[in-house]
Amino acid sequence: MPTKTAAAFSAQLRPLLQNSLPDWLEPRWFASPQEANQIAPDVEIGWFDMADKEDMAQSITLAARMKWLNSIYAGVDGMPLPTLRERGVRVTNGAGINAITIAEYVVMGLLTIAKGYREVVQAQARHEWLEAAPGRVELYGSKALVIGFGAIGKLVTQRLQAFGVQVTAVRRNLAMTETGAPITVAMMGPDQWQPRLGEFDWVILAVPATADTAQMVGASELAAMKSSAVLVNVARGSVVDQDALIAALQQKTIAGAFLDVTTPEPLPPGHVLWTLPNAHVTMHLSGRSQTLMFKRSAERFLENLKRYKAGDALLNQVDLGLGY
Repeated sequence: MPTKTAAAFSAQLRPLLQNSLPDWLEPRWFASPQEANQIAPDVEIGWFDMADKEDMAQSITLAARMKWLNSIYAGVDGMPLPTLRERGVRVTNGAGINAITIAEYVVMGLLTIAKGYREVVQAQARHEWLEAAPGRVELYGSKALVIGFGAIGKLVTQRLQAFGVQVTAVRRNLAMTETGAPITVAMMGPDQWQPRLGEFDWVILAVPATADTAQMVGASELAAMKSSAVLVNVARGSVVDQDALIAALQQKTIAGAFLDVTTPEPLPPGHVLWTLPNAHVTMHLSGRSQTLMFKRSAERFLENLKRYKAGDALLNQVDLGLGY
């Protein structure tokens, strides 16, 4: 009888996967980091997603025989990338799984700030009937810079264009060809956007967390933005110099920030960002504001499982050198 291929999965995925797994696969389910560590050394395929990135990295490191690592996370920061590169492990991520809900969150953030909706909610809590609108900005005709043109950046662009926003996108590789429905948008390369920051009302960060993007928005970039501009970060907290951002918000050299991500996470209760009236902190909820994340991820994994068995290229394979 042929030996089956051992694979590690979180027990949370069992209802979505169990009845669809092929006969050649031997699933091994874990319900805790300790159980994951016990089964890790013997598996060829691993899906070790955990809330604690250190626990996850430990299990991945213990999986010395693993040939393919799958993850629901779009970002691979926190994974032991040097070890994975050294072992020749193929890594597939969840890029695009949450793109729809994150793009919707970006639109919500822009509208919340443009219309002063937080002040409206606070007025309702006080039982106060406002006579004037606290926010009188229209998205129509405004200009947005979307830095990062992956799955999230593309959907953000589509949705903002529907509101009449003039979008310019920043992309690492301008020569890449597109698949699917074309998006008509002005493009810039990664070395072209800083001098033009003063043109935009909204600066939206949707880049992966890599060495190249660490603190890509710092004091000089914030100083170059319009005083009426808003920074929106749905990438990672590490892509912004947070101390410089706090100073810019306190001094009101920019109008505001919509931050789904911060450094650290969770943000400590006494952190100054909680207190700034022009900072909107949304606790990294953008990707969680939906119910289809695990279903979509399971469907993609099952498609990749067929490709893995056939020796074909895997969908959403990460370039471990680039980190995304």
